[in-house]
Amino acid sequence: MKKITVEVKIKGSIDEVWNKLNNPTDIMNWNFAFPDWHCPSADNDLRVGGLLKSTMAAKDGSFAFTFEGTYDEIIPNNYIKYHLSDNRAVAITMKQEKDHVFLSQTFDAEDQNSIEMQQQGWQAILNNFKNYVEHNI
Repeated sequence: MKKITVEVKIKGSIDEVWNKLNNPTDIMNWNFAFPDWHCPSADNDLRVGGLLKSTMAAKDGSFAFTFEGTYDEIIPNNYIKYHLSDNRAVAITMKQEKDHVFLSQTFDAEDQNSIEMQQQGWQAILNNFKNYVEHNI
């Protein structure tokens, strides 16, 4: 299975980045790729075996889907690994570098959309996350 990696450098502390990445209220504010989409709901049971679940939806109501994963490994402020409902793996690493946090997310590609489309979509969400963190510290 092809792996795709997206990365971002976020101005802030690792505690702030970790908390905004995992808090359901915060997730609802950044977890979408395009301005005409939103995340109307998010739940996060951040523990091994716990469930991450969010809904991404077009603001006009024309389309929505649920993103769901189960946690496999968690090292606070450093690493998260989970698998999606279709068993694809996702791994997130973060590292404090001076006044920035370097965050890298690697995931198994699916076979319905092009690699480029998947990379662009996940990168857009990660860019939204960066902007949200940097404007809400």
